[in-house]
Amino acid sequence: MVQRNVTAMATPFWLVRPRADGGCDYVSFLPDDGPPDAGTVEIREGSHLPPQMPLLKRRHRLGRAEAEARCMRLQKEGGYHSSEPLF
Repeated sequence: MVQRNVTAMATPFWLVRPRADGGCDYVSFLPDDGPPDAGTVEIREGSHLPPQMPLLKRRHRLGRAEAEARCMRLQKEGGYHSSEPLF
């Protein structure tokens, strides 16, 4: 169930999708410092197969409202669910 809002994007947030090989794909949302209704969010996308080091595939920035929309889309359509930080 997706229950996020734009002000919630003011704190770090992780999404994880398990893979058949025992690893997982992850997306982390790391906000810039500043008020919750302004600024940008750094989005890091990658994969992890312990005990190997995580692999960072993409890194980009979006406005907080755009990051919130992406987070919701990944949960609804991409099979991701919220998670504690992996590392």
